[in-house]
Amino acid sequence: MRKSERLFQLVTLLQGRRTVITAQALAEQLGVAVRTVYRDIQALILSGVPIDGEAGVGYRLRAGFDLPPLMFQSDEITALLVGSRMVQAWTDPDLAQAAKQAETKILAALTPEMLIGVARLPYRIPVYESGVSGIHRLLRKACEGRQKVSVTYRDINGQESTRILWPLGMVGWGDHWTLLAWCEKRDAYRNFRFDRIQDILLLPDYYPVHPLRNLEHYLNDVIGIGDVQKPG
Repeated sequence: MRKSERLFQLVTLLQGRRTVITAQALAEQLGVAVRTVYRDIQALILSGVPIDGEAGVGYRLRAGFDLPPLMFQSDEITALLVGSRMVQAWTDPDLAQAAKQAETKILAALTPEMLIGVARLPYRIPVYESGVSGIHRLLRKACEGRQKVSVTYRDINGQESTRILWPLGMVGWGDHWTLLAWCEKRDAYRNFRFDRIQDILLLPDYYPVHPLRNLEHYLNDVIGIGDVQKPG
């Protein structure tokens, strides 16, 4: 967790208390050492956050203090919430939970008038059980860790084959996801639809960083659509 996020959570925890809370209790909730809490409390006090208390006794946020609201435009709120709900509906349980938590933080920062607008949003994105959610999570972790996978795949003609793959990236097409991978069997890039993967196994082997075997190289130099957006 980055320090800025930790400081925000620390203030949030203090806001929810009417009595003092010890540094030990704060450390346990934040998952950090007590000395880190002491440093963070001092940093907040120096930045003007009115925290009363002392080490060994406990801390309390002075009454009347509130964090300044995040300034979102109406369309920005819509974009963030629609994106969050798409993640919840179309990815994996871990990302879905993270999206829910992010949505809670966004809603907590809105004014009552903004919340009325949120309630009137026309978008509805049903969340339903998907047979590929487990595959999505495994492949996401494999891409992030550059870990090889073995898959049994059924192609459009119903033919099955087993491949050892380097998972390079996941591409969302609206109605389905595909994995871009380097296929050791074909010694070439191949795309695999999640819903046609019959079996998948995460292998203990890792693939190296390769200048001619990666997502950007495929998009930019192989198929020439390098303007495909990625987060950040």
